[in-house]
Amino acid sequence: MIPQRQIRAFYNDKTMRVYQAYSNAIADHALAQGTFMSPPFKMERMTWIKLSFLWMMYRSGWGLKDSGQARILAVDISHEGFGWALAHSCPSHPDELMSKEEWMHVKENAPVRIQWDPERDLLLRPQPHRTIQIGLSKQAVSLYVEDWIQRITDVTSLAHSIHALVSQGDFASAHALLPVELPYRMTRSDF
Repeated sequence: MIPQRQIRAFYNDKTMRVYQAYSNAIADHALAQGTFMSPPFKMERMTWIKLSFLWMMYRSGWGLKDSGQARILAVDISHEGFGWALAHSCPSHPDELMSKEEWMHVKENAPVRIQWDPERDLLLRPQPHRTIQIGLSKQAVSLYVEDWIQRITDVTSLAHSIHALVSQGDFASAHALLPVELPYRMTRSDF
C-alpha cells in the first residue's frame, strides 16, 4: 500500500531526477548549455519541477498538448539541492487556520512551494496517493540552474514511445519503459 503522500523518484547515490516540459527553444538551449539560461528561460518566474514521470505526462499531454510543453526534459539534480528546496519550502496553499497576513508572511519568506497532486497511471487517471510538485522561485531558481543541475536529458522520444504503446493497449511494454521511481529516503546530509 502506497502512503497518501510519499516522495518517490528515479535516483542514484549522487542525483535525483525531476521533469520539466518546455518549448523547443528553451529545451534546445538548455541541452546545449547543460542548464537553463536567460534568455530564453525566465529566471524571474516560478518554475515547477515534477518527480513523477507520469504526472509530467499528464501535465504535458505526453509532450503533445501544446508547443510550450513539446519537449520533456529529465533534469538530474543533486540530493543536497533537493534537500535545500524542501528545507526552504512552504505549502502552495495556506493552512485553513491562517490569516491572510500570516499566509503572506510565510509565502514571502519561502522561495519554494510544495504541492501534492494525485499520482497518475498509464492512462493518466488520478490515483489515490499523491505525488510532490515543487515550485522554485527567487534564489531557489538561481540555485537550481547554477548549482543543483548535474545533467539534462531529452526524454521526449521516450514519452512518445510509451504513449504509442498505451494507445495500442500494450500496457506491459509501456510499463517496462517507465523510469523506476522508488520511495526517497533523505538523510541529514541532504540538507
